[in-house]
Amino acid sequence: MPRAAVQEAIPPFPREEMREVFAAGFAAILDRHMERALPSDLITWGLAGFTTHDPSLRVERQGRELRLMRARRVLISRALPSDSTRGRPEAIGMTAAEALLPFQEAAWAASPPIRDFGRDRLLRASFNAIFGHLDPFSRYVTPEEAQLARERRLGQGSVGLRLAAQRGQVVVAAVTPNSPAASGGIRVGDRLVTVDDEMVLANDLAGAELLLEGAAETEVTLVTQRAGRRRSVTLRRVAQRVETVTSAMRDGVLHLRLSGFTALTSAQVAGFVEAAFAGANPPRGLVLDLRGNRGGILTQAVAVADIFLDAGEIVGTAGRHPEANRRYSASDTDLAQGRPIVVMVDGRTASAAEILAAALAERGRAAVLGTGTQGKGLVQILLPLPNGGELQLSWSRIVMPSGWPLQGAGLLPALCTAGGDEAAATGLAALRAGQQPMGAVLARLLALRPPVSALEASILRESCPSLDAVEREVDFAQSLVTDATAYRAALMR
Repeated sequence: MPRAAVQEAIPPFPREEMREVFAAGFAAILDRHMERALPSDLITWGLAGFTTHDPSLRVERQGRELRLMRARRVLISRALPSDSTRGRPEAIGMTAAEALLPFQEAAWAASPPIRDFGRDRLLRASFNAIFGHLDPFSRYVTPEEAQLARERRLGQGSVGLRLAAQRGQVVVAAVTPNSPAASGGIRVGDRLVTVDDEMVLANDLAGAELLLEGAAETEVTLVTQRAGRRRSVTLRRVAQRVETVTSAMRDGVLHLRLSGFTALTSAQVAGFVEAAFAGANPPRGLVLDLRGNRGGILTQAVAVADIFLDAGEIVGTAGRHPEANRRYSASDTDLAQGRPIVVMVDGRTASAAEILAAALAERGRAAVLGTGTQGKGLVQILLPLPNGGELQLSWSRIVMPSGWPLQGAGLLPALCTAGGDEAAATGLAALRAGQQPMGAVLARLLALRPPVSALEASILRESCPSLDAVEREVDFAQSLVTDATAYRAALMR
C-alpha cells in the first residue's frame, strides 16, 4: 500500500479535546492540589502516561529538553516552557497543555496501540501517571462515570433487586416487596441475562449491579430466564432512601452501626440518640460501630462528632489553596450526656469514619477498640472538565487539633483485637487493672506531624495490624463501655 494511503488511514488526533481537558486539568492541579507541582513536571508525567501502552516508546528528559523516543530514534524534541507560576492558573495550564500537544500528536501518529486505546483511556492514563507522583487518591473520572455519580448525588434509583452468582450465572438473590422488580414479576432464583442489552457475568457482580443503578424515574430493561424461558421486562427505578444508621439496645447500652456518611447520617444518629435518652431508662453507654465504613461526606462526620462533643475544635484541614484551610468546631451540647462511648474500627474504616473516631478519641470522649484503620486522611474535591469528565483532586490533609495527621498511619485502638479473642481478652484485663497496653504506641501516634514517612506509618501500624473482626468483638466493646476503670484507661487522655 502506498505510504500516503497509510497516512490517510490514521484517524485524526482529537487535538481540541486534549488541549481543553489538559489545560483545565493542569490549571486545577497547579492551583488546588495539596502538593506543589511544576508545569514541566505535569507535561513530562502526562506524556509518560499517554505512552504507557506502547512499550516501544519512551520519554526522556534532560534539563529543559523533553524527547519522545522510539529505540534510538527521536520522534520529537522540544524545550519545556517556563516553570514560573506567576499569573492565572488557567493561563499557565493552557501554556503547559499546548506544550504537551505536539508530543501527543507524534505518539498518536507513530503508534497504533495508542490510537486503539481511545481518548478516555488515554486521558485516564495520563492523569493517573501525574497523580502517581502526587498522591494515592486523586484520579480522573470519565464522562460516563461522572454522569452516573451525578445521578447518584441527585437521587439514586433502585428496582429492588439483590444479585448473586450461582454455578457461573447471575441470579436474583432477593426481591424487595412492593418494588418495581416485584411488580414486574421477577422472582428469587430467576437468572438475569442482560440489563439494557448488556450481558451480565457471574465473575463481575459489581458490574451487573452498576447496570441496574441509575437516576430515580429512569427506565431499565432486563432479560431474565426461568425454567428455560426468557422474558423481557422494563422497570422504572424509584428513589430510595439510603439508611446508613441502624440502632439496637443491648443490656442498657445503645449500639449504633454507621455504614457510611450521607446527607442524612447525622440526623439519623441524632434521632436515635435523642429517642434513647428521652425514655425512662436512658442508656448507660454507647457503642459506635464504624467497622467497614469507607467514609463519605466530611461535614457529616463532623456533624456526628458534634452530637457527642462539648464546645471546642473537632478537626481541621490544611492545603495550599486558601479555601482548603478550615477548622470545624463543636457546639456546646452533648446529646449523650457524657455517657461512655466506645468506637469500633477495623482496616476498612476510612476517611470520614476515621475522622469521627479520631475526633472523639483525641478529645477523650470515646475509647477505640478494634484494629488499625486505613489511614486515608486526605480530602478530595470534584472539579468538572470540558469533556464532561471530572478530576477527583486531593486538596487538603486532615489534621487533628493537636497536630497529628490521619494520612498514612491512620487511627490505632486502645484495645487491639488483631491478635484474636484471647489476645483481646488479655488487653481488656490489662485495662481493667488500670494499665494501657497500647499507651506507648498511642503516644507515638499523637506525636506524629505531617508529612509522615511510609516507614514510620508502617512501623506504627504493625503494632495492631488491620485484620478482620474477631468473633467476640462486640462483646469486648460491651464490656469496655460498662467497666469504668477499663474505660478510663482506654481513653487517649
